[in-house]
Amino acid sequence: MAPTVPPFLWGTAVTVVAVNRRMLTLAVALMPILVFGLLLGLVTVPFVALGPGPTFDTLGEADGKPVVAIEGTPVKPTSGHLNMTTVSQRDGLSLGQALVLWGSGRDQLVPRDLVFPPQKSREDIEKSQSAEFRRSEDNAEFAALNFLKYPKAVTAQNITDPGPSVGKLQDGDAIDKVDGTPVADLEAFTALLKATKPGQEIVLDYRRKNSAPGTTRITLGRNDDRDYGFLGIGVLDAPWAPFTIDFNLANIGGPSAGLMFSLAVIDKLTTGDLNGGKFVAGTGSINPDGVVSPIGGITHKMRTAAGAGATVFLVPAENCDEARTVAQDSMTLLKAENLTQTIEGLKTLTTGGQPPTC
Repeated sequence: MAPTVPPFLWGTAVTVVAVNRRMLTLAVALMPILVFGLLLGLVTVPFVALGPGPTFDTLGEADGKPVVAIEGTPVKPTSGHLNMTTVSQRDGLSLGQALVLWGSGRDQLVPRDLVFPPQKSREDIEKSQSAEFRRSEDNAEFAALNFLKYPKAVTAQNITDPGPSVGKLQDGDAIDKVDGTPVADLEAFTALLKATKPGQEIVLDYRRKNSAPGTTRITLGRNDDRDYGFLGIGVLDAPWAPFTIDFNLANIGGPSAGLMFSLAVIDKLTTGDLNGGKFVAGTGSINPDGVVSPIGGITHKMRTAAGAGATVFLVPAENCDEARTVAQDSMTLLKAENLTQTIEGLKTLTTGGQPPTC
């Protein structure tokens, strides 16, 4: 015979059953919320967040060193700011982080494959970005020296190690003569080199930055891609100055600092302030002839500059349409087509005139 529930427990039993049913219903209702919460925190999305990054005054210091260091010639006093701007990248985002950043309106979510192509390793991408930044430093120096009318010279670059020129020449040496014959340009230098043979000794007269002119003897090597002597250096026609220019910013990639680096070099080597003492920020890659090219992330860089207090922002001419999409009235958007026009625009602005703007 089955046990029966005593009459005095009838109400309790009904209550327990009802409570259990409510708990079960609540658990079922909360389950999707709990699952969604786990997804927010644990699931990684295939997107990268791009947003405003750090900004650096190219007239100032970073980590205790001048951002633009010039040695071997007098440096003029400067004032105000010439800030380069950057874009931040956030990778490995959870679903929750991505939604928060997207909802902020400040960050942009882009497919990860566009920033980190799957066919390239992260290390290869970082090396490529670092190489671009180094090229931007060289281009910035050449553009500034071109603007300042320094003459061109056949300049050594990228000494092959091991190679016949190691310990004989250095990056930045200006080669003036080969076996006593002057070399006015790259074409003349190449013609003389092509007349040599592997194993032949040649004499080079050169100038070195912050040093006295010198002469060196080099025994040419052999390379399978040519039948003439192998010197083991890269050479280019570039404006040459007897002093050194170094750029001291670490962990920055890409070419977009070029314009601001060039302006800082010129400001430090000339009398007066290019910025008129104002807080000027900007961006743009530059080639050795001073032509300014468009860059990515212009809107993020503008927000960085505005947040830092800039009143003038230099915009590559081809980025002007995108720059105008940012609602702001705190900065003058000065159009930058080339180095000469940009400097003239800054001078016009600081003297109360109307320069070309976006």
